[in-house]
Amino acid sequence: MEIQVVLARYLPATTLAYCEQLWQQYDFDLRISRPRRTRLGDFTVKPGSRPRVTVNANLNPYNFLVTYIHEVAHCAVFRRYRRKVAPHGPEWKNLFSDLLQPVLTEAILPADILLPLQRYARNPKASTGSDAALLLALKQYDTTGEHNKMPLLHLSEGSIFVFQKREFIRGTLRRTRVLCTEKASQRRYTIPAHALVEQSEVLTD
Repeated sequence: MEIQVVLARYLPATTLAYCEQLWQQYDFDLRISRPRRTRLGDFTVKPGSRPRVTVNANLNPYNFLVTYIHEVAHCAVFRRYRRKVAPHGPEWKNLFSDLLQPVLTEAILPADILLPLQRYARNPKASTGSDAALLLALKQYDTTGEHNKMPLLHLSEGSIFVFQKREFIRGTLRRTRVLCTEKASQRRYTIPAHALVEQSEVLTD
């Protein structure tokens, strides 16, 4: 399966190009793993093999994004230093912080994640779970349950979704809001990009 297709299933739509760029730049295999209790993702490399990044399949898009970049930072450290530095030493901290910078904007992250992630990026720890504020912020976007809601920003243009018991067609992103069309009335509305919605279907030509 192509990397674009894999990433599109798990990441916020606005981060796809950047995350694909990281995959091309650092040249690793990406595997989506079944949920693991002890880790959200990992980085491994064996002699004679391409480096491998794994990320758990059950993470919400924001948690997946942070975990993905965390593991890519390990790959970046390996490419630059091989095994000459500590796994979560200053080299990794600096690279992880640098790789996070392009996604630390209001156009990509809701404020309740952006602010704690900005603080965390100043001195990243080995696990996001060690930062209580960031962990709590990320958990708020877990979408378990029968409704399977997700932030509007994650839907592709043309997707049909339910918001406040009405059906809309997702349009273009305008900074922090999305221009949408109500199906029944054909009237246009702007809805916050991070509003939780329930996807119904995707329009096709």
